[in-house]
Amino acid sequence: MEHFLQSIYDIFQNTFMIILIMEVIIGNLGNGFLALVNCMNWVKRKKISFLNQILTALAVSRMCLLWLLLTCLLISSLYPDLTTAAGMIKVFSNLWIIVNHSSIWLSTCLGVFYFLKITNFSNSLFLYLKWRVKKTVSVTLLLSLIPLFFNILLVNLETNVCISEFQRNISYSFRSHYYTQCYRRVLRFHTIFLFVPFGVCMLSFLLLIFSLWEHYKKMQQRVQRYRDASTTAHIKALQIVTAFLLLYTIFILSLLLQLWKYELINQSLFISFCQVIYVAFPSFHSCVLILGDVKLRQACLSLCCGG
Repeated sequence: MEHFLQSIYDIFQNTFMIILIMEVIIGNLGNGFLALVNCMNWVKRKKISFLNQILTALAVSRMCLLWLLLTCLLISSLYPDLTTAAGMIKVFSNLWIIVNHSSIWLSTCLGVFYFLKITNFSNSLFLYLKWRVKKTVSVTLLLSLIPLFFNILLVNLETNVCISEFQRNISYSFRSHYYTQCYRRVLRFHTIFLFVPFGVCMLSFLLLIFSLWEHYKKMQQRVQRYRDASTTAHIKALQIVTAFLLLYTIFILSLLLQLWKYELINQSLFISFCQVIYVAFPSFHSCVLILGDVKLRQACLSLCCGG
């Protein structure tokens, strides 16, 4: 019976590892394609639109995120002793905060950009922001450095306290001490700071729906049979933001699951499952962005068909 359970465990572990590797490959291909096409167009035309600047920065940040995760997995497999060192945990924790923050806030700014560009409200504040969309998004990115600073500060303070406690009692490994005493609080910090951009995206999503509904009522009054350009743009933006929110929600739920079932945090199967959910966010959202853009979709089809 024990041998049978171990076999089932190994099957699940291997399955999660295969899915994770596939997600990393898809994510790197998708984000690499996004960055490459935008950079080639930039070189060719000697200019790049603000939207493509956001998309390129987002693709690069997500590739860094995926490569960081892959590096962590390789180090933990080849040099497991390194992952138990206090300094190594601190370095990877800070790097993860920075690249994860960049990825999420750039995605959030992309949603804000679509919202301001497409929706139409008569509110004076909205019109002020809409006429200055580039400045609004740039200021949003700049303000996002505030939660980044506090997140890094709080996590490092917690890690330093953890290191001090460990040095007073070194009867077991730092990794064991960290995941037993400190990681839950660090995870709580990450989750709290993630709700800020999630709230911004959710607000943009709801206002996009409201704007589409108002536009649809106006079109009905004019007895319009076919979709006009504004309706199409609304629906396209909603599809992209919906996909982002869905993947983002799954990602946050994976963190909440770790907090809820914290006693499983040292179980490799549970960690592999959470990693699969986590990597789905930066990997598959890039595919949504490619499919949602006509030019990118055509370039991707041309590349796949060898033409």
